[in-house]
Amino acid sequence: MAGTSLKIIVGLGNPGPEHLLTRHNAGFWFVDALAAKLGGSFRSHAKFHGDICRVQYCGQDITLLKPSTYMNRSGLAIRALADYIKVEAGEILVVHDELDLPVGDVRFKLGGGAGGHNGLRDTITHMGPDFWRLRIGVGHPGDKSQVIDYVLRRAPKEEEESILGSIEHALQALPTFLEQGAERAMNGLHSKK
Repeated sequence: MAGTSLKIIVGLGNPGPEHLLTRHNAGFWFVDALAAKLGGSFRSHAKFHGDICRVQYCGQDITLLKPSTYMNRSGLAIRALADYIKVEAGEILVVHDELDLPVGDVRFKLGGGAGGHNGLRDTITHMGPDFWRLRIGVGHPGDKSQVIDYVLRRAPKEEEESILGSIEHALQALPTFLEQGAERAMNGLHSKK
């Protein structure tokens, strides 16, 4: 079974210590955990409007990216890096917090809309919709008017541990995604609770 070729894995989040532990930075948490697992470290690159870390994983050369543009300008950083290393949208995985999934759930998805997520909206503006997403469930506050405060706050300890657990499940599914294909990785990940 053919694997899925990825050249860039982007974690969405906001820069700065005040945002580090907020729900909206779940994408940063994922790429930080992946870099740590592979012994890589991030370096700031003004040219790419963010921090990058180059790694080899499952026989693929992958560049990890944490945009420093703030969430609503994420696509700018992704486009700059994609143009530089000549990457198509389908070779990019964007990792982000997802209000429409319960805390602890995590899902792969190819393409689609922004679902109200400003980081995805800007990425679609710059790259089109046909990139991979890894959606990390952070739950919903229940009222649309509370969403901004909710994602920009730290989750209670139990929820945060559940989010970190889902990130670990996604890290375990990534080799399957790269080596055996997205469908097998999605089946394994989506059946895991």
